[in-house]
Amino acid sequence: MQVIKKLEEFKTLELMEKANKITLQEHGPEITLERAIFLSWWCDKGDCAFCYMSTQKPNIKDPKTARRKFDAILAEAELCQRMGWNIEFLSGGYGSFSTSEIKSIAGQIYEITGKPVWLNIGITQDLEEYGEEIEGITGAVEMANPKKQKEICPSKSIEDISAMLDFAGDLGFKKAITIILGLGETPSDLKYLFDLIDDLKIDRVTFYSLNPHDGTPFENQSPPASLYYAGVVAATRIKFPKLEIVCGTWVDNLANMGPLILSGANGLTKFPLFKMFGTRYGKRVEEEVYWAGRKLKGTFTDFDQLLNGPPAGALEPYIKRYIDKCLNNKSK
Repeated sequence: MQVIKKLEEFKTLELMEKANKITLQEHGPEITLERAIFLSWWCDKGDCAFCYMSTQKPNIKDPKTARRKFDAILAEAELCQRMGWNIEFLSGGYGSFSTSEIKSIAGQIYEITGKPVWLNIGITQDLEEYGEEIEGITGAVEMANPKKQKEICPSKSIEDISAMLDFAGDLGFKKAITIILGLGETPSDLKYLFDLIDDLKIDRVTFYSLNPHDGTPFENQSPPASLYYAGVVAATRIKFPKLEIVCGTWVDNLANMGPLILSGANGLTKFPLFKMFGTRYGKRVEEEVYWAGRKLKGTFTDFDQLLNGPPAGALEPYIKRYIDKCLNNKSK
């Protein structure tokens, strides 16, 4: 494919220029802030080579202790609503919550935000249990090259993920996948990703760059180069003009955001929200969007939006706890 060839020939800037024009034409100038709300820090599988949960499992005797409280989850959703953030998806490792519990959480978030939520809860066929509270289902593919993916994620095959997403589509749900760059893929592996997007009729892709965790095989590996990351996103945007693309980056790589936006990102994710809100890092996010010539939906600095919300009842102590963290940032 031509876009893959250009990436291999280091013509990233050429790809970015074309991708930027396509993005503005098809999606407009708005950039969203996306928040993945975690349900727990436990996973029954616990064997994805890059994941910090692979290091957690031996240290957690009772998985229930790794579950978040319902009210804390709902309070986070309320604050996202106040700040104008999208909830990217509800995310939890295998075996953390039952289907009925996840449905209940999603339903209550739907009541708070007025928007159905996406799920990223592993491979499941219990999708018929969900209804209007769910917009779409996400498959955590991570690597699209089948051989490499089996080595990195031995317990979640692309075949099983694809079957789940096909079923989700039959039920009327939207479909998404997540991809992590920096796990040993090459530009030529994009052909597998493009085929997967085509075959499954994917609506959204979330790209992440590797965040090396201690105790994993990747602990001493660097995240991928910023222009490589941007080139992959640009090539994907050119190939799929209408695809929703969300890009994740961490605090130590905030300079990635401008190039990623110009390469086709519609949304930005993977931020430690309550550590960054109101800090110079939060302001940096807003500046990256501004200097990319885009309009930001939501805020990373406006305390008035954060503080002004409807009475929250039982959620109030949890909301106060999160707000206090942000106010403490402001005082630094």
